Amino acid sequence: MAISQRTHHFLSPPPPLASRLHTFVFELQRWMHSSSGKEGNTVDSILPPTQVGHDVTLSRDDKVKESSFGSSFDPLSWRTIDSRVIGIERSAVPSFAWTVLNILQKAGYDAYLVGGCVRDLCLKRTPKDFDVITDATLKQVKKQFRHCLIVGRRYPICHVHLKGSIVEVSTFKTDDDNVKNGEDAPSQIPNRCTVKDYIRWKNCLRRDFTINCLFFDPIRQCIYDYVSGLKDLRISKVRTVIPADLSFEEDCARILRGLRIAARLGFQFSRETASAIRDFSSSILSLNAARLQLEMNFMLAYGAAESSIYALQKFKLLDILLPIQATYLADQRRKKVGHDFNMLMKLFSTADKYFSTDRPANGKLWSAIMAFHLALVENPQDSLVVWTFSTILYRGTWNNAIEIAKQNERVHHVQFIPEIHASINPKSNEEILEEVSHLASLIKTSVNSLTSIDALEKSLGRYGNPPSSRMLITSKRMGKDVATLFDVLESKIKSYNNKREGCQINYELLKKGNADEIRFVLGKIIMETMNSKSSDGQSQIEHVQSHNHPQLSSLFK
Repeated sequence: MAISQRTHHFLSPPPPLASRLHTFVFELQRWMHSSSGKEGNTVDSILPPTQVGHDVTLSRDDKVKESSFGSSFDPLSWRTIDSRVIGIERSAVPSFAWTVLNILQKAGYDAYLVGGCVRDLCLKRTPKDFDVITDATLKQVKKQFRHCLIVGRRYPICHVHLKGSIVEVSTFKTDDDNVKNGEDAPSQIPNRCTVKDYIRWKNCLRRDFTINCLFFDPIRQCIYDYVSGLKDLRISKVRTVIPADLSFEEDCARILRGLRIAARLGFQFSRETASAIRDFSSSILSLNAARLQLEMNFMLAYGAAESSIYALQKFKLLDILLPIQATYLADQRRKKVGHDFNMLMKLFSTADKYFSTDRPANGKLWSAIMAFHLALVENPQDSLVVWTFSTILYRGTWNNAIEIAKQNERVHHVQFIPEIHASINPKSNEEILEEVSHLASLIKTSVNSLTSIDALEKSLGRYGNPPSSRMLITSKRMGKDVATLFDVLESKIKSYNNKREGCQINYELLKKGNADEIRFVLGKIIMETMNSKSSDGQSQIEHVQSHNHPQLSSLFK
């Protein structure tokens, strides 16, 4: 969920006067910012004139009331848009999301799709998940569904289990109760602003970025935009709803979420947001390792690993989260190693071709890729050994793997320094298998550098000026599972026989963390990385960007 509840100042007993003044200033800053980033009325050009706002004449009383909300409280800028204008097809919303919305609305509640799923639908992308928000309480939501759990203590939501999927349902009630309890009495709301509009707008102020603040009712085919989210989509901008420094101070995880969104969509940050990310980057150290691992998996598992790594590097966060990989990339840059000869980034870019929001990878795969690469950096290997290793993983058996590897080595002259060197002396099949087993053992040892501070420091020690971070975001349990992937090649290589019938990825098994599927995909990625032909690095980057990020101007026609 891209929302942070802020209810502490509504609790009783009333806070001291100084505290209430601080809260007032804080809220005023939030309100005044929510539409402060205007860069021309760029959304208007793609919407019919009757749908770009409310043609309302303000009374004197309305103007007086409105002044108390700050300059950003501007209902004239609010949009109610026919989703057909943007081109959202009814079929783009899956049946399980329709069911949740229908049941809640038929029970008399308002219910909308909200957040990233609406953003992605507007961009003609497949959403990772579908979140719903309603004016029903969580207990009322639970009564409507047979399989529904209220989860979370600090920010509780409902998990509705339906048709093999989970829909997260949150509630407006925090905002609605503030209105009903007098915090924002109806008499204080301008006459031209309905309570529903006000509650939706107030909810936006609790969210992270403007492009995540769109409410979509697919039944009525209406999109509600209160903070110029559609305009920011049109200009490919990631901008916080409230002032960026306040937003990241409230929830530093928004920094990583913003980087993930920008990397996946190919968007740019607003100047204020980019500056605040740099200022507050170290604050992510306050997040626990499990949360950091979750955020990193979101970045790497959905087809934007390469761009996410570059984004983290740009904002000096890679040093904190992945110190070994950050040090390796810095060393490659100092040695002026080109993009096509940077094996780590080639592994990431190759993997990105196979994954997307509806076809994600499992986190174990990313840890396996990093452990494999680290083993090669610290113990460079003969190219024939790496070809054989990846072929066995891919085929699920050692039979004929050496012959196939030898053919590939003759055709493809791999040049990755320091990881892989050309074969010099001929080796027997037994010698090759022995070295493959040794490589599997080295990879298992490299897993320790992802889970142990001592092993991490040892790996960083080979570099002259390593980063100061000693962050570990891979859990011991995850590390153990990853190491187990290579047991079959370390000690049972000749008895390993899991030959596949086809060469297609089974994404359901991969998502569940099936060991055989992870091994198969890892082998596939390594082989394709080794198989990739040299070309201009910049054109490679442009290809990735054009593949992942369509031209936005065409999406709103």
